[in-house]
Amino acid sequence: MSLTAEAASNVAHVLSEALPYIQRFSGKTVVIKYGGNAMVDEQLKEGFARDVVLMKTVGINPVVVHGGGPQIGDLLKRLGKETEFVQGMRVTDAETMDVVEMVLGGLVNKDIVNLINQHGGHAVGLTGKDGDLIRARKMALSTEETREKPPEIIDIGHVGEVESIDPSVVDMLVHGDFIPVVAPIGVGGDGFSYNINADLVAGKMAEVLGAEKLILLTNTLGLLSRQGELLTGLTTADVDALIADGTIHGGMLPKIRCALDAVKGGVKTSHIIDGRVPHAVLVELFTDEGIGTLIR
Repeated sequence: MSLTAEAASNVAHVLSEALPYIQRFSGKTVVIKYGGNAMVDEQLKEGFARDVVLMKTVGINPVVVHGGGPQIGDLLKRLGKETEFVQGMRVTDAETMDVVEMVLGGLVNKDIVNLINQHGGHAVGLTGKDGDLIRARKMALSTEETREKPPEIIDIGHVGEVESIDPSVVDMLVHGDFIPVVAPIGVGGDGFSYNINADLVAGKMAEVLGAEKLILLTNTLGLLSRQGELLTGLTTADVDALIADGTIHGGMLPKIRCALDAVKGGVKTSHIIDGRVPHAVLVELFTDEGIGTLIR
C-alpha cells in the first residue's frame, strides 16, 4: 500500500530536517545513559536499539552506559536478601556486590548488546574492569552535623565514585566500528569492585572522550520550572542559578549536577530527556524542537 500525499510529505519533511544534524554530528561521539522505563518496556527497548544502530550507520559514534537498579533489586528479593538504602544509596556488602556484578555485567549488559546486534549493530559489552576502564574510590557518606555532635562517616560498602576513566579500550572499539555498552562497575586501588551511579559514569565518560553530547534518559519530561513548564536551552550559569534558588531539588539535583559537570568539563551539550517517549534519542538528536532539557 502506497503512502498518501500528506503522509509522504511528512516523511520527506522528517528526513530533510534530520540531514543537517546528521552532517553536523557525523564522526562525533555521543554518550547515552540508558535507564528507567526505556530499559524495561519491550517496545521502548526495541526502539532504543534501532536508534543506536541508526546513529552508528550515519556516522555518529554512540557509547552506551546503562543502569540496572530495579533488576538488581528484583534478583536480591528472589534470593531472599534484604535491601537497605542510606541517603538513596544501596548498602552493598560483598554478597550484594556479587549480585550487582552478575546483573549489571552479565544479564543486563548482555541483553542490551544482544538487542543492538539483532538490529544490525556490532555492540560489545564492557564493565569498568575491562581494560582498566574505570578506576573507583569508595564513596564516603556522612551524617548531618549538629550542635550536639560532629558528622559521622557511614560505611555503605562497595559503592564507589569515579576516580578516573581510561578511554583507550572504548576509543579502540568506537574506531573499530563497534558500539561499546558499559556497565558502571569500577575497581578500587584496594582491588575490590565498586558499584557506581550510571549517571556519574556517563558524565565522566563523555568528558574523557571529548563527546559532542551527553544524553541522560529519565522517566521525567526533563527539568521543570516551578510552574511545571519544561526548561531548555539553559546555560551553565542558568543552571547554577536554578540550583541556588531551589527550583532544582530532590532526585533531579544529582542528574542535573552530572549534566552540568560534563558541560563544564568540555562536552558541548548535555540533554536530559524523557525515555518513555518512543525513539526519544533520535527525536532529540535530529529534530529542531527536541524533547527535553538542553544545557550548553
